[in-house]
Amino acid sequence: MTASDSARSVSLVTLGCARNEVDSEELAERLAADGWDLVSDPEQASVVMVNTCGFVEQAKRDSIETILDVAELGRPVVAVGCLAERYGAGLAAELPEATVLGFDDYAAIADRLSDVYAGRTLVPHAPQDRRKLLPITPVDRAGDDSAPGHHILARRRLMTGPSTPVKLASGCDRRCTFCAIPAFRGAFVSRSPVDLVSEVGALAAGGVREVVLVSENSTSYGKDLGELRLLESLLGRLAAAPGLHWVRVSYLQPAEMRPSLVTALASTPGVARYFDLSFQHASPTVLRRMRRFGGTEPFLELLAGIRTLAPAAGVRSNFIVGFPGETEQDFEQLCGFLEAAELDAIGVFGYSAEDGTEAAGFEDEVPAEIVADRVSRLTELADRLMEQRAEERVGESTTVLVEQVERGTAEGRAEHQGPEDASTILPAGDLQLGDVVAVRITGTFGVDLIAEATP
Repeated sequence: MTASDSARSVSLVTLGCARNEVDSEELAERLAADGWDLVSDPEQASVVMVNTCGFVEQAKRDSIETILDVAELGRPVVAVGCLAERYGAGLAAELPEATVLGFDDYAAIADRLSDVYAGRTLVPHAPQDRRKLLPITPVDRAGDDSAPGHHILARRRLMTGPSTPVKLASGCDRRCTFCAIPAFRGAFVSRSPVDLVSEVGALAAGGVREVVLVSENSTSYGKDLGELRLLESLLGRLAAAPGLHWVRVSYLQPAEMRPSLVTALASTPGVARYFDLSFQHASPTVLRRMRRFGGTEPFLELLAGIRTLAPAAGVRSNFIVGFPGETEQDFEQLCGFLEAAELDAIGVFGYSAEDGTEAAGFEDEVPAEIVADRVSRLTELADRLMEQRAEERVGESTTVLVEQVERGTAEGRAEHQGPEDASTILPAGDLQLGDVVAVRITGTFGVDLIAEATP
């Protein structure tokens, strides 16, 4: 089939984080409900929609390159997502190849695409600080299962694997000096518990074995509903969905890790023993300039408390190197923290000034060559430490969710491994996609694990 053989067909290309994946699936459902055919290959579509990422400079470049690559196919291109929302008319002027739509267009996305398909010109939006607007995500403020107006987020799954992200909340109320997300994602808004329980139940009934709760800051869940500890009580309700094996929580803010949440994540049946902690740095001086809290000692105390309750828990984190004012001593403190923290997965990013952020105006900028050197050094250290941590897990018994079976080999993730962290590999035998199997870890291959099934 070619694009001319099927009218009103659309291909969605998703970049960036898991939150964008959920947005794309919601857009896909809206389009399918209006009669648009969803196709996976952009070359076979009459319109291509690119859901962009605008988090860091590299992500922006990747989004623009993707738009240009798609435009070369000769199809109308529609840009949505964070980059489109953040820059609006400015992005449209830079990329006349694409029609640029904002978040407010999502509710009428089928009509917008119909306009594009018909060749009508749409006026791109003027970016605004979304913290001053109404929340993007509807929420049942009553928080009552019997209250009217609750809903399952209408989404059409675009990936068929046994794991899928579920949006816990939207937006962020923190004011980290390096981050522009609140300005274009808006204020923090929790989804109601009944919505989440309904959606997870529906996904599990459709064969999903793991849901990954995603948001800009999962530890804030419930605060806008008047119940800061709402996540603790929600986790068990979600995990009780028939057929579901794991609930996994991502994007945890260390400064908000109250003891009750640590306990819930470490001990609730059906919740993966996994902590995705956004440390960002370990030097208290750098963290204060980021308008964040903590440091080496409190972070190590948090990790010790987690491992007291769940010794085999997985921990991942990201770190920014070269933030304005970062000294060599600050950097060495970060290296020392990583040496002591025993993290399973480590992401390293070089600092880049983001438009509209407070840090973009800081004067004590670290020279680019020093930032690059520190990124290289920390990445090398992180790779070594992750491989060492993998080796320490040899001999452990755990469970693995099978995500791929090919040529006699099964590949999946153990309980301590989140999406995009690492994999566990074992003989396939009779295993199928979506199976959960008990294993013993027998070896490593870099950061990946080798295992064998146990009775």
